Amino acid sequence: MVTITARYEGDLCCTAVHGPSTASLHTDAPKDNEGLGRYFSPTDLVATALGTCILTTMGIVARRHQIDLAGATVRVEKHMQNGPRRIARLPVELSIPGAFTAEQKKLLENAAHGCPVHRSLHPDIDARITFRWHG
Repeated sequence: MVTITARYEGDLCCTAVHGPSTASLHTDAPKDNEGLGRYFSPTDLVATALGTCILTTMGIVARRHQIDLAGATVRVEKHMQNGPRRIARLPVELSIPGAFTAEQKKLLENAAHGCPVHRSLHPDIDARITFRWHG
């Protein structure tokens, strides 16, 4: 179990603290929803969690199989829907440099699709993952 605590600072901003490490981060409402967009919004953090979870899960599999994944990047676009306001789409694009066998690609693609955040998203959220292999 991990505990995250948060405090409302006013002006639509919060400070969240990660219990185990005491690392903190700030959130703000986005400009399109009454905020100033000074920090990640809570829904931005969902997109961030998705992208970093995919890279981390792939990294775990890569390390187990002695595959060099260094330099891999992810780009996640967050598309909001109004009425009710929610995340509608989170298209993910991975860019992976290096030479990989078909078996290694399959292994890494399966890892990406199996990341805990991706598997936790509501099925109504379109979170397709596109792989760009460079090498």
